[in-house]
Amino acid sequence: MNKPGDPRAERFHDREDREKQYRKQLPGEDEDPLPPPVEPIQAAGKPKRNEPCPCGSGKKFKQCCDKEVK
Repeated sequence: MNKPGDPRAERFHDREDREKQYRKQLPGEDEDPLPPPVEPIQAAGKPKRNEPCPCGSGKKFKQCCDKEVK
């Protein structure tokens, strides 16, 4: 049997304590459920060089606002 100073018994009890602490963090049956996950917000990004410019000038991006960025 395990003796009081046995390291295997201490590891077992340490693991049991960690599992109890983890279970305390989880929602129980009587608690409200967790909210649904939120979709991440993604930036529209910079248009490619040959696409129309988003400023509305009608020119290609490389001939309009891309010159200002560089």
